[in-house]
Amino acid sequence: MTKLIKTRHYSTENAQMLVDAGVHPLLAKLLAARGVDSQVSMESTLKHLIPPHLLMQNTAMAKCLAELIAQQRKILVVGDYDADGATATAVAVKGLRGMGAQVDFLVPNRFEYGYGLTPEIVQLAHQSKPDAILTVDNGIASIEGVAHANALGIQVLVTDHHLPAEATPQATCIVNPNQRGCTFPSKHLAGVGVMFYVLLALRAELIAQGRMDAAQPYPLAELLDLVALGTVADLVKLDRNNRILVEQGLRRIRAGACCPGILAILQCAGRDMHKVTAQDLGFYVGPRLNAAGRLDDMALGIRCLLADHIQAAMPDAQQLQALNVERRQIEAGMQQEALADLEEVTVADRFTLSIYQPEWHQGVIGILASRIKEQYHRPVIAFASAGEGLLKGSGRSIPGLHLRDALDYVTKQHPTLIIKFGGHAMAAGLTIRDTDFFTFQQAFETAVRTYITVEDLQEAIETDGALTPDEMTLETASLLEKQVWGQGFPPPMFYDQFRVVSQRILGEKHLKLQLQKGQSRYDAIYFNQAELLPEQVHAVYQLQINDYKGQQQVQLQLKYAHA
Repeated sequence: MTKLIKTRHYSTENAQMLVDAGVHPLLAKLLAARGVDSQVSMESTLKHLIPPHLLMQNTAMAKCLAELIAQQRKILVVGDYDADGATATAVAVKGLRGMGAQVDFLVPNRFEYGYGLTPEIVQLAHQSKPDAILTVDNGIASIEGVAHANALGIQVLVTDHHLPAEATPQATCIVNPNQRGCTFPSKHLAGVGVMFYVLLALRAELIAQGRMDAAQPYPLAELLDLVALGTVADLVKLDRNNRILVEQGLRRIRAGACCPGILAILQCAGRDMHKVTAQDLGFYVGPRLNAAGRLDDMALGIRCLLADHIQAAMPDAQQLQALNVERRQIEAGMQQEALADLEEVTVADRFTLSIYQPEWHQGVIGILASRIKEQYHRPVIAFASAGEGLLKGSGRSIPGLHLRDALDYVTKQHPTLIIKFGGHAMAAGLTIRDTDFFTFQQAFETAVRTYITVEDLQEAIETDGALTPDEMTLETASLLEKQVWGQGFPPPMFYDQFRVVSQRILGEKHLKLQLQKGQSRYDAIYFNQAELLPEQVHAVYQLQINDYKGQQQVQLQLKYAHA
């Protein structure tokens, strides 16, 4: 599929301001193109974080938790089964225990209980007789679950970041930057970020009550590696506040001051902790952690993150590694089947793709939807059987379509079609009856056609233009790799014309190339590209360091190429 190449615009005035402040000219241009308009907005120290008291109900939440700690009440953390939920649970358990709380955790098994604080999970939680349930990365939609907990005499404290529906649960306290009335300047905190902010407020409350030494407070900075991991893995926008959290977390990991669980997962993935980047967290650590929730039970991942030393963490990390290998195999088979099914469909005539096969694995449909979306640049919802005549769906969207809004439109047009749904602009989940699959397929297509146009189906790649030969160096690659890039603050991609000097296919699916520009030649890799390129190509690429047997050299990682 042909892609539209666009060049990012930037303010030359802001770029010059950054250069005058001592920023490298290329980096200044890249940062200006991503909205950085001053040296101050580049600061990444913790003192530049948005203050915790600005988060609605955070001070009240801190008082509730301080009282529970003072009375030695039993707190049960109920998390979610993805990487954000796992890191948020680990942050809650570590932080609360460190400040004197009696705390344990429970994470729903995706296949038995589904998502969120359901009445069934509350009933399971009730067996351990908690005085309070603290939700992390869920709870804002758990109206029935909170009501059931209230009926059982269990206090519920909700920390979440998902968008609320019209009604919210009757919890004792809710901290969520996206709840109505909250004026917190950053709406993009991940679930783990919200929990970290709750702990910041709790520490301040304990100091104010004289129950913690202000000169030697509990070191919450020790949890920032977990905060960075969950923030990157959940693909929330890396606004300035989140970039500070991620940068500080990365610094701890590179210094070897991270939790043993993250270190063990990095070792299993063959990554050097001293050189770890935000992309490493997103591509190597997050997926291995997520594999537990997708195929097994996220309690495994949380146990790994809570381990006190690497010897205790390593067996769990190795199990996560094995699960991730299994997940990749399952995903590859499902993708092959989905692509074969789509050969029977004229994709060009459709705005959406709703796909389903009875044998598909419920824990992998989200990744499948993402892969198919990348291939066809259309909103995709992949379904799997959930038993009892139900289908679970996981959707991924494209720029221009708010997926949750589209599903809301479907429910307004067909009130009984979707049993339940929730999510974000770019990702959502839902449940329907298996007999309604084709009805849903048509209803979703109709809904999306009201929101987007044919032009939105044309994939565009934003680049930062061409690099000069003087910029295509190890020094430049190193400079770029040290920055925090991610969702909403995309890593630099460049666009240029090259002559293909040589090329060969690796492992039947990747291209290894040597490209020439002017008098200079560069090694390049083009993943998931099994067709040879013409002699002259225009290529979108990232500048990287290829570290092979201790030898470092510049490598171009191609993202897209055309004649």
